[in-house]
Amino acid sequence: MRIEDYALIGDMQSAALVGRNGSIDWLCLPRFDSPSCFGALLGDEDHGQWWLGPAGTGRSPATRRRYRGETLVLESEWDTPGGTVRVIDFMPARQTNPDLVRIVEGVSGTVEMTTQIRIRFDYGRIVPWVRRTDGGLLHAVGGPDSVWLHSPVPLHSDGYSHEGTFRVSAGERMAFLFTWHPSHEPRPVEIDPFEQLTETEALWAEWVEQCTHKGPWREAVVRSLITLKALTYAPTGGIVAAPTTSLPEDLGGVRNWDYRFCWLRDATMTLDALIGAGYLQEARDWRAWLLRAIAGRAEDLQIMYGVAGERRLPEMEIGWLPGYEDSRPVRIGNGAVNQLQLDVYGEVMNSLYLSRTSGMEPDKRAWTIQRQLIDYVEAHWDEPDEGLWEVRGPRRHFTHSKVMCWVALDRAIKYVEVLGQDGPVERWREMRARIHAEICEKAFDPVRGTFTQAYGSQELDAALLLIPIVGFLPPEDPRVVGTVEAVQRELMVDGFVLRYPVARDNDVDGLPGGEGSFLACSFWLAEALVMIGRREEAVELFERLLALRNDVGLLAEEYDPRYGRLVGNFPQAFSHVPLVHVARALS
Repeated sequence: MRIEDYALIGDMQSAALVGRNGSIDWLCLPRFDSPSCFGALLGDEDHGQWWLGPAGTGRSPATRRRYRGETLVLESEWDTPGGTVRVIDFMPARQTNPDLVRIVEGVSGTVEMTTQIRIRFDYGRIVPWVRRTDGGLLHAVGGPDSVWLHSPVPLHSDGYSHEGTFRVSAGERMAFLFTWHPSHEPRPVEIDPFEQLTETEALWAEWVEQCTHKGPWREAVVRSLITLKALTYAPTGGIVAAPTTSLPEDLGGVRNWDYRFCWLRDATMTLDALIGAGYLQEARDWRAWLLRAIAGRAEDLQIMYGVAGERRLPEMEIGWLPGYEDSRPVRIGNGAVNQLQLDVYGEVMNSLYLSRTSGMEPDKRAWTIQRQLIDYVEAHWDEPDEGLWEVRGPRRHFTHSKVMCWVALDRAIKYVEVLGQDGPVERWREMRARIHAEICEKAFDPVRGTFTQAYGSQELDAALLLIPIVGFLPPEDPRVVGTVEAVQRELMVDGFVLRYPVARDNDVDGLPGGEGSFLACSFWLAEALVMIGRREEAVELFERLLALRNDVGLLAEEYDPRYGRLVGNFPQAFSHVPLVHVARALS
């Protein structure tokens, strides 16, 4: 299926992708970054899959599907000659072990249904030993993983899969329950699927009630906020960039990365969106995660961590998986963890300042760590780095990185001026002014009237659109207007913004092939247009971007106009965050 044919369900510790045809093709347990037990997304059904739908239809897509109100409970309906049937998929809030529930409901008439499940551990590499218990349950074991499948209908073995056919009539309900636990532990306590359905709906409804966004585009905003909340790892407060790995930025290409980790940049942007909508508890949880993750020397700060703060995320290739639409290699781990990206210091400082000014209580330990981060920025801001886009090539003096170093110092100064913290504010003011002056001198092209991607470069970069958004220059400054206009003129292709000019056709990150348009870049343009007073253009672009969401309101990392498809990992926090920001700006 296409990437946009999937919907997300999750329990805020892991997540599954459910296809429009009723197939669960991706699920990693017990955490977002664990090996998959359903991995057909990056291979085929033999790499793990659970299909449930009307029999004899060739796994046809659902006639319609939607989330139940403002929740993460998915329901898909098929109209068949014999009647209509509904499948409800969700993952209840975790008690001890992760559960996946699939409830079949008869809506009208009588429909013959089929389910087929192939459990594969370790990204499809391990075919587990499966036995049937006295109670008719299936128990699968392979290495450290163990799964129990409670089925309301008999399942028979067919090779290395299990299948069952049954009928459901109007008013009937039956539930399938899939539970994972470590294989060395005893069988987990069975939950009540129907009771958990009620509780899960109530949990999401209660959470959404806290949302303070009351303006236009509320549906899109709430769905994005729910998605961002689903990407939060509840036990620690860490926020992953996406629940998938190796969904390609270029179909059939090699730009396939693992996004199941906590990028400081992505997480802080996610927090900005959540805080702006009234969610302070998430900020508290993330601040606690951050202080644990980065504890130690400031020079050891990484751009990303594991969901519990792990620092070693070695990148490796999984050779037995053919990849999504033959997009090889499939990667787990991410080598960019070792890059220097100076912009993250500004992102962290900005997010923590926003949290405090939004009402979060102070934390002395946090300010101590922030002081260390600022000391590092003072000593290293003038060094080249790999930049926002994690270019796997020579380091450069990226303009965005320098701007975010300015942001780091600016927010530190505001901590003193506004929040009453102690610090060498005069020295910081001098350093802030020095950075500002250097950027305006070395990164601005007076002939074209625009800032450029890096010192001495003629190229543009969509990240330059963030200059007014982070407060480096006021929106009405001619240099800001000129930069926005230059991006529109030189980086917009087929109505969407590229990261920078070579992103479509030339080598990027030291790898061959092209890529789609990063959706965040187009959202940044829409927000910048609002700020410079071009509201009608902003609304037009925003509506065009909203139209790219799939039928249940989700966005991937990129959109490729060449194929008219979403590409990249899915759903992507980096796309949903600026959606919320633009809606707020327009409201």
